Amino acid sequence: MAAEGEYESILCVKPDVNVYRIPPRASNRAYRAADWKLDTPDWSGRMRITAKGNVAFIKLEDKVSGELFAQAPVKEYPGIAVETVSDSSRYFVLRIQDDSGRSAFIGVGFVDRGDAFDFNVSLQDHFKWVKQEIEINKSSQLGHSGPKLDLGFKEGQTITLNIGQGKKKDKPRPQSAGGFGLLPPPPGGKIAPPPSSSSSNHNIVPQTTATGCLLELDTSNSNTVVQSKPTSDLWGDFSAPATSAPPPSSQPQNTTNWIQF
Repeated sequence: MAAEGEYESILCVKPDVNVYRIPPRASNRAYRAADWKLDTPDWSGRMRITAKGNVAFIKLEDKVSGELFAQAPVKEYPGIAVETVSDSSRYFVLRIQDDSGRSAFIGVGFVDRGDAFDFNVSLQDHFKWVKQEIEINKSSQLGHSGPKLDLGFKEGQTITLNIGQGKKKDKPRPQSAGGFGLLPPPPGGKIAPPPSSSSSNHNIVPQTTATGCLLELDTSNSNTVVQSKPTSDLWGDFSAPATSAPPPSSQPQNTTNWIQF
């Protein structure tokens, strides 16, 4: 219902509209504009649609003076206040009311089909807005009447926060295809093949270094340590073959062929 003192807004204005006196409905079937005398309308004027609160008002007024001919209060759409006809989109049936509350049904029609479209859309937009306003009011009322969430601490209640004490997870090492935990070779790298067991071992030359730090024990005195002289033979002492000449004596023999000084 429209409350006193509410602002009245204009939704739509159409300058040309025809009004027809229609026969009473004989059954529950829909209205048909073909049953009216479309060539001879009973009244012609303008239509102005206003809204006051949730109620829309379809007002039929004189084009020149603006005098009100009839009005139809609309509380819902679609509804009994505005009905369509079954054979045309330019004609509607309105339930008009006077100040004493008496009502009657009349037919209205628009010359232009676009005017009929605007008339329909204006009513749809208004009641869509009304529906949204009702839902907003319900939500606000439920919000105030609903239970409030108490987030305060009770007496003696404490909480414990653990900050920066998370355990670090060990990252798994990347494993090779064999599952031995080895890193894969770099892209484009080559791996030398392992030495074959069938290859000959006599080509392998052991690398040794001559050292003069080898110690030998003197058999005459177990407590005396004699440092051996470094030898130039890196291969060690090998026994000479049986056919080789005996080694020369460590002391030179005195012969008469030598001249002594």
